[in-house]
Amino acid sequence: MSEPLPQDFRESIMRLARRGRRAVPAKDGASWPHVVVVGGGFAGANAVLGLRDARVRVTLIDRNLYKTFQPLLYQVATAGLNPGDVTMMLRGLSLRVPNMRYRQGEVVGVDPERRVVRIAGASEPWEMGYDYLVLANGSTTTFFGTKGAEEHAMPIYTRADAIAVRDRIFAELERTSSAGDGGKLCVSIVGGGPTGIEIAGALADFRRQELDILYPEMDPGTLRVHLLQRGTEILKEFEPRYREYAAKELEDRGVELLLGRGVTEVGYDFVRLDDDTIVESDITIWAAGVATAKTVSEWGLPQIKGGRLDVDETLEVKGFPGVYAAGDIAGGDAPLPQLAQPAIQAGRHVAKMIRAAVEGKPAHPFRYVDLGTMATIGRRAAIAQIPHAPDLTGTAGWFAWLGVHVTKLLGHRNRRAVTMNLLSLYTGSRATHQPNPVIGEVDSVEAQRAFDRSADVRKFGTDHRG
Repeated sequence: MSEPLPQDFRESIMRLARRGRRAVPAKDGASWPHVVVVGGGFAGANAVLGLRDARVRVTLIDRNLYKTFQPLLYQVATAGLNPGDVTMMLRGLSLRVPNMRYRQGEVVGVDPERRVVRIAGASEPWEMGYDYLVLANGSTTTFFGTKGAEEHAMPIYTRADAIAVRDRIFAELERTSSAGDGGKLCVSIVGGGPTGIEIAGALADFRRQELDILYPEMDPGTLRVHLLQRGTEILKEFEPRYREYAAKELEDRGVELLLGRGVTEVGYDFVRLDDDTIVESDITIWAAGVATAKTVSEWGLPQIKGGRLDVDETLEVKGFPGVYAAGDIAGGDAPLPQLAQPAIQAGRHVAKMIRAAVEGKPAHPFRYVDLGTMATIGRRAAIAQIPHAPDLTGTAGWFAWLGVHVTKLLGHRNRRAVTMNLLSLYTGSRATHQPNPVIGEVDSVEAQRAFDRSADVRKFGTDHRG
């Protein structure tokens, strides 16, 4: 039998407990209206935070225990940040939102007539009732029906995706390094939006700053980076001068831009363009777009082109009182870009609409405030397009990008870790920077086996067996 706790220690514990927050915000809390929030991303988390003082019970449902800060996933994929740096446990929101409870699960159905959501169970789905429903379950990767893309291309939409890309890159580097002078590693990024250019820039910086130190047996030219974009310009969300700046910075870093060339097929070690050109690609990273999950079409809610839910000016789903949509899944007459800032503002607005409904106050239209758009190209190079502000590019743009992204992270630990890691990675000189990529389970043996097994379908490479 364990020894009893000393009296003074037990009294200290009790004092701390008395000083802590209440588990239930009021005695009548159990009778308050029930708000179910589906999805813990930018929109869902901000909807939850906006309901922290409302007389409602909140249940947040997400398949993952954590919220992912997707704008920094490319840093995980390129070994700049730990996966934990860009995630926060959703249960931690209850510190600021004592009326919230988290439930892990995947919503597979919605019955707006009965006001219930169906959640995948061990055998059959189970149901949870609601008074108000917030659909903020985001979107998913779409390959646009491209032949071979789902099998061979690697998306970068979730934390698991980013980790898989990272581990694949280093497994292929290890495999290539054993091939001697004949080895070559070609990485193709499909998509010229912010995610695509950020991955390309990070890989180019890795090649320039770290590759020859970590792999002295390899020539830096061994790693080739291609950026493929169907349109004739990258970063179409930005003004022309920013697009030109980003393109020049990438080219100066040795990234080969293949613009105005759509991808029609992805193979084990190649991509085929719409002019039938075949480009060598040992790793194809898919950053070309997202779409609403197909299961949403089964929920009986109105959708617009692309599958996004049709909402009115208050973000309530048309024809379904008490059901709201925010973030990537929300459409309407003027759909907003599927980016972080629109999702954050929409989540906060939905919380205000639910509070108004509970308190018997009128609803009001959602007004999106454009706070600007940012993207980083690489070391000391970024762009910040902010309304009514001077141009921010280069080092100034990079520090502005860092500051904005750090402040949007949830959790003090995340902010400290990201700030220190990125400053360590991108500041200083080559002489003072010691390469220390955040690596995971690198299996170069399996990479070589996969290379060997693909001999019949490969279009490039040798039969080197190590």
